Amino acid sequence: MALIPIAQGIIYYVWDDGFLRQIYPLLVHVPLILLLCGLTGKLLWPFFSVMAAYLCCQLRRWLALLAVEILGGGVLMLDVVELLITLPLLFGLMHFMTPAVRYISGYSRKMQCQFGVIPVLYYVFDYLTRVYTDLLSSGAPVVVEFMPFICCGAYLVFLLYNFTKGQEENRMKEIQKSLDMQVAQSMREITALRESQNLASRYRHDLRHHLQYLYACLENHQIQKAEDYISDICNELEQQKVIQYCENEAANLILSSFAGRAEAEGIVMKVEGGMKAKTVISDTDLCVLLSNALENAIHACREVQKEGKEARIEVQIYEKQQQVFLQIKNSCAGAPIFENGVPVSKKKGHGIGTRSICAIVERYGGVYTFSLEKEYFVLRLNLSEKNVDSVHFTAV
Repeated sequence: MALIPIAQGIIYYVWDDGFLRQIYPLLVHVPLILLLCGLTGKLLWPFFSVMAAYLCCQLRRWLALLAVEILGGGVLMLDVVELLITLPLLFGLMHFMTPAVRYISGYSRKMQCQFGVIPVLYYVFDYLTRVYTDLLSSGAPVVVEFMPFICCGAYLVFLLYNFTKGQEENRMKEIQKSLDMQVAQSMREITALRESQNLASRYRHDLRHHLQYLYACLENHQIQKAEDYISDICNELEQQKVIQYCENEAANLILSSFAGRAEAEGIVMKVEGGMKAKTVISDTDLCVLLSNALENAIHACREVQKEGKEARIEVQIYEKQQQVFLQIKNSCAGAPIFENGVPVSKKKGHGIGTRSICAIVERYGGVYTFSLEKEYFVLRLNLSEKNVDSVHFTAV
């Protein structure tokens, strides 16, 4: 970099300042960009940084022009003021703007281009109209009005961009609110199912008292009363029944609940479970995952039943090598609409369950697939604890 001032001095001495200004980009800007690329290992951001630095020079020039306009003094005064305000302006920019610029440098290339487009446009405009030609000083309307045009265009793009971002944020808030409601509802269901399981355990514990009561009824020839009592107990036990599909309590509770619902609606539901008691996925996430997937499956089966066909749900869930695998196959009527491999619904309020499934799987660093195999809709997913994020629910 020390060679650059020397080269500038030689060119200025041999030729003139006009020629120096014309080759300034090749003499200073290009080497600086290459140096920054070598130091940072990045390609795009050093280019935008140099363009932004060139744009910020306009602050110094305009402040100097303002001072000359007020105080007078001509070209000499202009140069003096520019020299005086260069260092304070530089330190101010470094203090206030460096953290923001460093933060933006970590954005995606698309975002970096959005922040770099204005400096690049100004750079091209300035060299084309002031350095290589005299279009700006000639007062051509199309040139004079160009930067106001750019400002207007940038404002409109900024307005549209923020409007789109605002809509996306509102949509994410609605999804988050819906997911929070699902979590709360799922936890209430788990609590209710646990209470039901405890009630069934108490019934078994109090079996001696039930037998004593039945014996008294039979001894007094109250056969009908004994039969009614037995029927009531059987009904209550049947309602509180939790099938042990695997070792995981939360999975058993949710699967048993939906198995009961499926049976009540005439849907054949088959479950194969192999989950451990302590698994890589939290009870809350497992509850939301299974509840949404099975709710969607039952809803699809209802449509199949309307056509007079048998509806089936097949569930396979197991854990192996710190990974949870889940497959749910259900009968479906008609082919669903897919967007980016995910089924979507045009009905208002639908599709949130599917998005919550995708969000949970992605948060655990897993993968999911939705497909149609003959007359069955199939959901397959696996997830692990290796990449789980601490942030609750990142919607898709």
